[in-house]
Amino acid sequence: LAAFACAAPLHAAERKPNFLFIYTDDQRWDAMGVVQREQGERARFPWFKSPNMDRLAAEGVRFRNAFVTLSLCAPSRAAFLTGRYNHLNGVINNHTQFPTNSVTHATLLRAAGYRTAYIGKWHMGNQRGQRPGFDYSASFIAHGRYIDCPVEINGVSTPTKGWIDDVSTAFAIEWMKQNRDRPFSVVVGFKSPHSPRGGANLPERLRNLYAGETSRPVPNSSARAIFHGPPPEGGNQPHPLAANSVHLDYLRHVTGADENLGRLLDALDELGLTEDTVVVYSSDNGYYLGEHGLGDKRSIYEESLRIPMLVRYPRLFGKGRVVDEMVLNIDLAPTFLDLAGVPVPREMQGVSWKALAAGQKPANWRQSFLAEYFVE
Repeated sequence: LAAFACAAPLHAAERKPNFLFIYTDDQRWDAMGVVQREQGERARFPWFKSPNMDRLAAEGVRFRNAFVTLSLCAPSRAAFLTGRYNHLNGVINNHTQFPTNSVTHATLLRAAGYRTAYIGKWHMGNQRGQRPGFDYSASFIAHGRYIDCPVEINGVSTPTKGWIDDVSTAFAIEWMKQNRDRPFSVVVGFKSPHSPRGGANLPERLRNLYAGETSRPVPNSSARAIFHGPPPEGGNQPHPLAANSVHLDYLRHVTGADENLGRLLDALDELGLTEDTVVVYSSDNGYYLGEHGLGDKRSIYEESLRIPMLVRYPRLFGKGRVVDEMVLNIDLAPTFLDLAGVPVPREMQGVSWKALAAGQKPANWRQSFLAEYFVE
C-alpha cells in the first residue's frame, strides 16, 4: 500500500494530457468580456459578456497578442493543423481541399496512441468525407447552414435538428464520453460568428440579446485602407459593418459560441477530465467591423490578423496568467506535440508555447512574424 501511494502521484504527473481545441469562425480578438473590461473607457462593446471565455481566462492563460499568419478561413485552419505557413502547407485560399497526406498534430498524436476527432466546421473548399488524419469526424460541407444542417458522420450524410453550434457541441460531448478512458484529441469548429448572422440564423434564445445596446465608434472607422488608393471625391465613408445593428448580431453569435464553450467545460468537469485536459479556445482569423473602412478580413491590418487565444491545463499552467509575447496559429500543432511528449517535425515553422504558458520566457522568443495573403 505504501509503495502504491508513492507511485500514484508520479503516475498522475506522467499521464498524457487530452486536448480539446475549440475555434470559432471570424471572432475578433476583443470580442471577449475579459478584454472589454480590460480596455475600460476604450472598450467598443463594454456591455458584452462572455462568462465562459472569462472563466477559461481566469482558470488558465490568456495570450494578449495572438495572430494568424494568413487571415482567411481555410488557410488558417490548415495552419493550425500543420504548424506550417500556407505557402508550404498547400492551402492558400478557401477553394483548395486539405491535402489528405498532410502531417498534422492529429496524425502524429494518433500514431502516438491518441484517439482523435474533428467535429463541426472544416471549410476546406467543398471537401467531403471523413476528415483526414482523424479517427472520427462529424462535420459539414463548406459553410453548411445554421439551422438543421446535414452533418457527415465519418463521411455519411446525416440530418440534424437545431442550431449547428449546439449540434456540434453535443457530438463533441458524446465523443468525449465514449473516449474518456484513453488519451484523446478533439477539434471543435464552430460556425459562429460567420455571416449570414441575423434573424433566423440565430437560435430563438439569442435573437433579442443586447437589444438597445450601442457600440462605441473607433477613430479609424472612416480611414480608407491603403490598398484602396486615394479616397473618392467626397472623402472617406464608414463601412456598413461600422453600423451598430451589425455588431449586435455578430456578438449574439459570439455569445452562442460562449454558451457552448461552457457546455464543453462542464462536460469535462462531469467526466472528471478537467485536470488532464489541455483546452484551447481561439478563432480562425480576426474581423473588421468598419475599421479602415473595411468588413471581412483577408488583409494585413491588426483587426484582421489578431485573434483570441485562451489556454487551460491545470496540471502545468497557472491560473489567471496573462502573456504578452506573440503567439501564432502555426504554434498550436508543435505545442500539442510538445505537451504530449511527441517529437515535433523540423518541417513545422511554429514554436511550442508550453514554456510561455507555464510562466517562463524562452530566450530569443519572436519579435515579429510573417503574414501573407494570396489574392483570390
